[in-house]
Amino acid sequence: MAKKIEVLGAGCPKCKQTIKIMEMAVQELGIDAVIEKVQEINEIISRGVVATPAVAIDGKIVLSGKIPTLDEAKALLSK
Repeated sequence: MAKKIEVLGAGCPKCKQTIKIMEMAVQELGIDAVIEKVQEINEIISRGVVATPAVAIDGKIVLSGKIPTLDEAKALLSK
């Protein structure tokens, strides 16, 4: 079953960079994953995110308020 990765943010450059890094991590790890952008501010707030970009994996917020490094992204996906 594919992992569901969501990048939460308004579409700013930091959010776009986070998406690219998560895509690279998925590709390098060779895992089955779907990456979605969540840009609706009310949805982001309702998920408890106070700082973007944020990353959710399978519905759980695993990172907030920073751009992950490629190694951090791979570690998050490997858990």
